[in-house]
Parts: sequence; C-alpha cells; structure tokens
Amino acid sequence: AVIEIFRNVGAHRICDIGAGNGALVGALHSAGFDVVGIEPDPQGVGIARKDLPGVHFYNLGVEEDPADILSAEEDPFDAVVSTEVIEHLFSPHRLPFFARALLRDGGYLVVSTPYHGYLKNLALSVLGKWDDHHNPLWRGGHIKFWSRKTLTQLLEENGFTVISFRGVGRVLWFWKSMVLVARMVWTS
Repeated sequence: AVIEIFRNVGAHRICDIGAGNGALVGALHSAGFDVVGIEPDPQGVGIARKDLPGVHFYNLGVEEDPADILSAEEDPFDAVVSTEVIEHLFSPHRLPFFARALLRDGGYLVVSTPYHGYLKNLALSVLGKWDDHHNPLWRGGHIKFWSRKTLTQLLEENGFTVISFRGVGRVLWFWKSMVLVARMVWTS
C-alpha cells in the first residue's frame, strides 16, 4: 500500500522514520525509490546497514535534532513514512514536527498505526479483551491508542492536511491498522 501511495503522489525521495531493521526501506529501494532510514535503535541500524549497503541509515529518534540528516542529505524529501511507530512515542507531536523539517514544501507524510475506532473498542470491551489488548505489562508496547479523528487532529495541529485514510487488515470498522496520508501545508 505504501509503494502504491508514493507512486500515486509522485514521490521519489523518501525518508522512513522508525525504519527498524530496514525492511520497508529495502522494499522501497527495490521499487526504485531514493530512500533513507532513521531508527533510534542502534541494533536495528546495524542490521539495516549490513543488509542494505549503499542506503543511508541514521541512528536517531524524533526527539533529536534533524540537523544531522539535513546537512548530510542534498535535497529535502518528497515524502516521509512512519509505519507502526507513533503508538510507541511518549511525545507523538515530535513525529510530524521532525517530518516537517525533512520535507520539501507540499511534501507528504504517510503514517500507519493500529486502528482504534468506536466499534472496535466496543467489541474489545464486550468480548472482555480490553486488558489483553491494552496490556500495560508489555515491555516496549503501545502507549498511545489512535482513532482516525485523534491522528488527524495531531497531524493538522502540526502543519499537515490529511488527504486520505485507509483501513488495513481484518474487516471494515475492525481494521488492524490505518494509514493516513497527509500533505504538508505550504510554508512559503
């Protein structure tokens, strides 16, 4: 879905925030995109650099200053992608802020995160699955739970306009995840 989105919007230079071991970066690179990965876990960066020599990976998180990337990369990015990351952030507003610093005017931000809408949350409650689903004992687990409305609000409050929404996995209204595509509001 992400590759299709980038082809539809005409993006070529892409930055993956929260690249992990580089799996998505590798898929984008194989599809012909000029792609860079950002990952705070040094182990993930090590794996990615080993598996994808010649592709740039930076070891930093969204809480840090993007100046290192901006000085190392020649041009701003057409798009930034972040898949299944924002639900792990204590300060999720840092992700769109960081993305804005990397994007050209009018660039795109694609964010995926587990979907939490009314019907899905109601079903979890009725089926007694709330504690399993929101288990606070999961080390490194989800600390923020997003609906389409709350993720849209976060992106709009940080200089983006949401242009599309897609639920993915499972059935309508009980999706596993959602993908929002947002366009940066022009700054000049």
